Amino acid sequence: MTVAFELNGAPVMLDLPPETPLVHALRDGLGLFGTRWGCGAEACGACMVLLDGQPVPSCTLVLDAVAGRRVRSVEGLGTPTAPHPLQTAFLEEQAGQCGYCLSGILVSAAALLERIPDPDETAVRTALDGNLCRCGAHNRIIRAVLRAAASMRGVPA
Repeated sequence: MTVAFELNGAPVMLDLPPETPLVHALRDGLGLFGTRWGCGAEACGACMVLLDGQPVPSCTLVLDAVAGRRVRSVEGLGTPTAPHPLQTAFLEEQAGQCGYCLSGILVSAAALLERIPDPDETAVRTALDGNLCRCGAHNRIIRAVLRAAASMRGVPA
């Protein structure tokens, strides 16, 4: 069965079983490896994508459920020549160590900043509560999100 949806602003059609988890469709069907396979139970946040602008885990979201909808993965946030302010801020704050969790965190943070352009620390922590990081970079991650929010509002760092 062919499933058509929008991915990172472009139409895609995949001929995969409709019950294929979206994370596998992205990684195996489209070669987009930024979205990570973590726990497979919606508990770690490594596989987060935006579905119609809302952060959702893609490990249990079946391909059929995204038909006709908008999906944005971490690859859709920015490019090497035009990075998203979050990507820039994460580098400036050295907010990642192993990096396994970062794609899900970036996607969740992007959704937050689209909803709340000037979040406080509590709002950032709440938005990222479903994203696990075992490296202990939490404080740098929070600073990076706040830095990106300021940058997007034109406030110098």
